[in-house]
Amino acid sequence: MRISTLDQQPAVSSDAAALDPRKLVTALKPFSTPHTGRSLWELAITVGPFCLVMLVMLVAIDAGYLAALLLAPLAGLLLLRVFIIQHDCGHGAFLSKRAGNDWIGRALGVLTFTPYDCWRRSHTLHHANTGNLDARGFGDVDTLTVAEYRMGTPLQRFFYRAYRHPVVLFGIGPAYLFMLRHRLPIGLMREGSQYWVSAMATNLATAAILAVLIYAFGWATTALVVIPSLLIAASTGVYLFYIQHQFETAHWDRKPDWTFHDAALHGSTHLDLPQPLRWFTANIGVHHVHHLFSRIPFYRLQEVLKAHPELRDVNRYTLSQTLRPLVLTLWDERSRRLISFREAARLPAV
Repeated sequence: MRISTLDQQPAVSSDAAALDPRKLVTALKPFSTPHTGRSLWELAITVGPFCLVMLVMLVAIDAGYLAALLLAPLAGLLLLRVFIIQHDCGHGAFLSKRAGNDWIGRALGVLTFTPYDCWRRSHTLHHANTGNLDARGFGDVDTLTVAEYRMGTPLQRFFYRAYRHPVVLFGIGPAYLFMLRHRLPIGLMREGSQYWVSAMATNLATAAILAVLIYAFGWATTALVVIPSLLIAASTGVYLFYIQHQFETAHWDRKPDWTFHDAALHGSTHLDLPQPLRWFTANIGVHHVHHLFSRIPFYRLQEVLKAHPELRDVNRYTLSQTLRPLVLTLWDERSRRLISFREAARLPAV
């Protein structure tokens, strides 16, 4: 797959390149206070419409499955927004009290098929180690360096190429992650009983909701509504996560040279989406600011950009510019760029 790099690169101003991430953290602190009323409103206008759309789909199947399926993208986007609110809860950014964040997050995890405590632990490790080549493997997209890929066996290279294929990354992978892997605390099995309780309690609560739907509407109807909506939300979410960290000028370093603040700001994109996509994705595209100060509520991220316009151009991508990163697969430590398999093949051996 060959994609021209013309008009596919993010705009980066000289002012943006000169930003001091540590000073920015101090400047961003005032935006980290959540407004309880606004948070609860955002919760209501997300969960309420999601449940309503799902109910309409369940009822509409009697008029024909295609008619009901037309609402699946809307249900999927609303479920994605539910997940991003759960995500804010995990960062303690949705309400002022940790207990409130955690219990709302756990309740939303039942809808998103995601054990909240398990996910929060994995996501915390992702934030703590973004861009650290010596601390990969938790809550991120597996990425090899050119040297690591070349040292792999033919079978290892085959599986890595298969893993990085868009069909796997945005199709098979999200389905496996949300429908199977989240059912057990994989990766956290030895970390304590809390994660087992989180996974099993979420499974039981989700199963109870599904049982009610199956009793009311039947197995087939429930599956034909729930599964497409979940998969649309999962695939869209993984796609967004990919674009937020997998881009040509991403920021990766070995541990001696790695710093949290530089990696947070310069290792994440600003995906500048148009409305209504910005609303459905709850401003998660302002990801460089989120990584620099994760306690900022999603509904205040646009305030940050208005107050600090210099942040708009940091790794900025528009929707039309998100094709190029899909072919980038290997980190080249020499040029400090993420490159494609085709580009890696042309590099001389070390």
